[in-house]
Order: sequence, then structure tokens, then C-alpha cells
Amino acid sequence: MGSIVDGFYGDHAKTFPVGSISDDNKKLINVTKECLMKGIEQARPGNRIGDIGFAIQTHAESFGYGVVKELVGHGIGEKLHEEPQIPNYGLQNTGAIIEKGMCFAIEPMINFGSEEIYTKSDNWTICTKDGSASAHFQHTITIGEEGAQILTI
Repeated sequence: MGSIVDGFYGDHAKTFPVGSISDDNKKLINVTKECLMKGIEQARPGNRIGDIGFAIQTHAESFGYGVVKELVGHGIGEKLHEEPQIPNYGLQNTGAIIEKGMCFAIEPMINFGSEEIYTKSDNWTICTKDGSASAHFQHTITIGEEGAQILTI
């Protein structure tokens, strides 16, 4: 879901279960939410962009899940996609320094199996190459003195 308010973009995603789902799928959804929050916790002045991705990747992989690397979070403002890119993987202490006033979208996509994905012929639908389940959550945040403020619900 996206929005434009007074010329500024917001970007947000959630995964919703439909009908009855397995405990494994519930766990995937919960872990993906946790990954998002762990990434947001690292979004504070003085940290680096790589710290966000490292937190997401470390948490997801501790459960044996794959982290989609082809699609990443992004800066956001007067355009939907701005720099810097915010990968859902990476190394600590790498990438741009996070500064007060920055605004970006963090959006982990976590898979049961492989990290590999493909886009269907509609140029919109993204699926895992191995057919495994996937979950995706996203918040738009801004960076304050104490850390991230979530702008989406």
C-alpha cells in the first residue's frame, strides 16, 4: 500500500494469512515481522545501512529461511524510490552512515526455501523459484535523535 501526502510518499506492506494456515506458515509470518523490527532497531544515527540488513539476515537465517536479495528497501520522500538502497542482508559497519532526518522504507522478504525469486508475466506478481512460501512486511520510517520513528501503521 502506498500513499502520497503533501507531495511525500509513504510505502507499506503486510502479509495476511487467508483461511487456515499451517503452524510453519504462521512462524514464517511472525519471524518476518520480527526481522522488520530488528532492522528498524538498527536504524539510528551513527549506525550504518549494513547494520539494518545484517540484523534482518541474521535473524531470518537463524531459522533456516532464505532472504530475498533481488528486492531491497529504499530511501523515500518526494519520489517513491530514492537512495540509499536498504538491503535485507549485509555486513555490520558497512554502507552509508544513518543520519537524523533520513527517511526510508525497510522491507524484508523472507522465504521458507531458497532466496531466489522470479516475476510472472504480469510484471507485478513475484514468486519464489522453488515454490516455497514467502512473507513480506514493510514500514516507512524517519530517523530522529533517538532512533527510528515508524510512519506507517
